[in-house]
Amino acid sequence: MRKLDKNPEITKKAAKNGIFYWQISQHIGIADTTFSRWMRKELPPELKMQVLQAIDELVMEGMLMKA
Repeated sequence: MRKLDKNPEITKKAAKNGIFYWQISQHIGIADTTFSRWMRKELPPELKMQVLQAIDELVMEGMLMKA
């Protein structure tokens, strides 16, 4: 049985940029187990935007560290 991704934008963006869920949860300030539970259901738009912004910020931090 195929598992359906409830938040494909987040999953794809994180994977594309090499960002792990634990990094996102740490950046937002929540436990990684909480984030995993969030990802089981489609996130409300405001929470989804917060997570996508956290990914963007983590990517920028990574770029600054490499420079």
